[in-house]
Amino acid sequence: MQSLNYLYRIGNGPSSSHTMGPVAAAKQFLSQAPACDSYQVILYGSLAKTGKGHRTDYALRQVFQDKNCEIVFDLETPTEYHPNTLDFLAFQGGELFLRQRFYSVGGGEVLRDGEEKQEHRDVYPLHSFTEISEYCRSREIRLWQYVEECEGDGIWEYLASVWDVMQESIKRGIREQGVLHGGIGVQRKARYLFRQKHIDESEETKTNRLICAYAYAVSEENAAGSVIVTAPTCGSCGVLPAVLKYLQTKRNFTDTQILRALATASVIGNLIKTNASISGAECGCQAEIGTACAMAAAAAAELYELDLDQIEYAAEMSIEHHLGLTCDPIGGLVQIPCIERNAIAAMRALNAVNLADFLADSRMISFDMIVDTMYETGKDLKVIYRETSEGGMAKNFKE
Repeated sequence: MQSLNYLYRIGNGPSSSHTMGPVAAAKQFLSQAPACDSYQVILYGSLAKTGKGHRTDYALRQVFQDKNCEIVFDLETPTEYHPNTLDFLAFQGGELFLRQRFYSVGGGEVLRDGEEKQEHRDVYPLHSFTEISEYCRSREIRLWQYVEECEGDGIWEYLASVWDVMQESIKRGIREQGVLHGGIGVQRKARYLFRQKHIDESEETKTNRLICAYAYAVSEENAAGSVIVTAPTCGSCGVLPAVLKYLQTKRNFTDTQILRALATASVIGNLIKTNASISGAECGCQAEIGTACAMAAAAAAELYELDLDQIEYAAEMSIEHHLGLTCDPIGGLVQIPCIERNAIAAMRALNAVNLADFLADSRMISFDMIVDTMYETGKDLKVIYRETSEGGMAKNFKE
């Protein structure tokens, strides 16, 4: 598996696959053809169908800046390898100088046509939770120690920067007010949730309100194109920071403990990314919000110092009970249902941890099995439910 640097990416929203990925691809392409007369970018599949809502064209124009660049939304040509496919063409003197195809495979990662998915050097020698847990038991270490062993001590500095960005996105999101861009009139709600206390508010209500406020804050910042951390994607970036922020505030966990929880969560996210998918366009929202929920559940379980079986069960349940979740963003925007889903998944992550604390010894489904199941389920979903905005709420919504 790759370094967690490729899982936790710091960048601008609103979409890791539709903005961060295409931007990375554009920069790669321009480095090989920096001074041509004109350029063309052709977007296919999900990129074509929801690119306007995700501001893919805007993000690409920021890369090409004042260069003569045409962006084409091809809604007809089928995508064989990956639904997030895009072609870059450079012209010189009226002739084609260079053409390259890229795939935006989720979480901001891109592949050039012909490259292997594991292009970057693997830093983790084990590729299943079963293998990793057996190794950790044999060494009597926790998952975060396995991460440190594979990544080196330098990973903690990077995770500290990740946590800083997560906290800043929460702070900004709680301050901001107004309507998010996109034309469907979605109002920011994080500030309201954070401040609107009921006189007789129960502890349970307060817990849910604050977790939701934090999740909304990050997700709304993402929708606004602000700086966030993919965890594992932009569309699901609010779940993990919401859970960590709430638990640190309530339980006084140290930053060191939070970083260890982030490392633990990265093992879960990396396994899903490696063995299945974190792309909504490939496997539906179960691959994004389901993975984020599993990562948050594992992180919380680490903070509570639960054992490996309990961590596995919490993560497994989080995926299992998001199976089949469709990706049907209204208008191709990361607003409805994405923002609300982040809040619900954050609450569900804590519920999974609580249940795992009691029932881990009786579980019958392994984490590795549920990851395989999620991938198969995602592939079986109709294309209209895989980030095309052609089905579900995206189809039925009327302004």
